[in-house]
Amino acid sequence: MSTLDPTESSPAAGRVLVIDDSNTIRRSAEIFLRQGGYEVFLAEDGFDALAKVNDCEPHVIFCDILMPRLDGYQTCAIIKRNPRFAAVPVVMLSSKDGVFDKARGRMVGSDDYLTKPFTKDQLLQVVARFRAAAEQA
Repeated sequence: MSTLDPTESSPAAGRVLVIDDSNTIRRSAEIFLRQGGYEVFLAEDGFDALAKVNDCEPHVIFCDILMPRLDGYQTCAIIKRNPRFAAVPVVMLSSKDGVFDKARGRMVGSDDYLTKPFTKDQLLQVVARFRAAAEQA
């Protein structure tokens, strides 16, 4: 793996799980995060995410709120109830920027909130902040 190729991922930089039912959002996040040097895992919904979280052991999770079958709030709550993943930061993704949505996210254990559409810089800044905090802990 070349250290100069920004499209390749480096496990040392961290693993990120992106949960979103929108293929466009998943692909955008994947491209941005890989360019930032992160190893990226994708899930289409909450059930898919719960199956993958054990395997990929992410350092940061981005979770859409509005998804079929198991919404983002339910998914976040289940992940946070598992002692193995309780400390993993979960960032809620939503096209709504409402106070209620942010408060509800915090109630189920989310660590941050990002409004869609997000930019590459916004996404990478959030991950970098949580990775830096984890390294200091």
